[in-house]
Amino acid sequence: MEQNNETDNGYFVLLGFSDQPQLEFILFVVVLVSYLLTIVGNSAIILVSLLDPKLQTPMYFFLTNLSFIDLGFTTSIVPQLLWNLKGPSKTITWTGCVIQLYVSLSLGSTECVLLTIMAFDRYVAVCKPLNYTTIMHPSFCKALAGVAWMSGVGNTLIQSTITLRLPRCGHYRLQNFFCEVPVLVKLACVNIHANEVQLFVATLVLILIPMLLILFSYGLIVKAVIKLKSAQAWRKALGTCGSHLIVVSFFFGTSMVIYIKPQKYYGYVEGKYLTLFYTVVTPTLNPLIYTLRNKDVKGALRRLFRREPSA
Repeated sequence: MEQNNETDNGYFVLLGFSDQPQLEFILFVVVLVSYLLTIVGNSAIILVSLLDPKLQTPMYFFLTNLSFIDLGFTTSIVPQLLWNLKGPSKTITWTGCVIQLYVSLSLGSTECVLLTIMAFDRYVAVCKPLNYTTIMHPSFCKALAGVAWMSGVGNTLIQSTITLRLPRCGHYRLQNFFCEVPVLVKLACVNIHANEVQLFVATLVLILIPMLLILFSYGLIVKAVIKLKSAQAWRKALGTCGSHLIVVSFFFGTSMVIYIKPQKYYGYVEGKYLTLFYTVVTPTLNPLIYTLRNKDVKGALRRLFRREPSA
């Protein structure tokens, strides 16, 4: 990638919410609080999942991976966003933009696949409980997690590299608060039809297909629970799957709108707020949803903080 194919000035301007300066201080506070909650909440889940023997199960193994992803994803975006919200400077260096693009796209793509794997884990837990430990063997779980991480890395190597190689003819003003494929593609001064097709295919593979697989998994779960005709079974299934389904709805719901909308709509005000929701708010909500709705995690947190020091 050559510098003349990047920007003439060696930096990008992240316009973000500069068209609404009266909201920037409020957004700064909201984003800062959300980021701190993300760090605390996801770190707590990682800590209890690793230290509590009762949480050494496939579900919490995948949840730990999800927490790592959310921590990395928000950290690749939020510090730069906070810096730009607090003052008149809205710039990001070329190197910073490249790192942000590769890291955020890699982790976001990994999360799409991981959430699908977690839906499969819930399907096995509810529909095949007697075979659960046999099917969800630790080595198999690690292989599934590896597939999720490799798919994310592979996607960002392809998409980000292709996007960064587009000639921009000196254009450097991004209609967003972080470096993302759709807004970077929009800067190109050449025909981008092939890039739009490539972006659509990636969206199909990493967002639409996973979402359909998740819905299919939950369809099988609902079918299995209906056959039992038991209110207790419904409550157990809801307790097992409810948290994951809420997380899926938040993450996929907003990201689908952003990536499936026609390219000409990228960068509009509503798009920025939807992007803010799935990049900043959703990673904050994930640990809250899992802890507030999960007796195992709440019990593990109590045991962790009540543990007496060794003599």
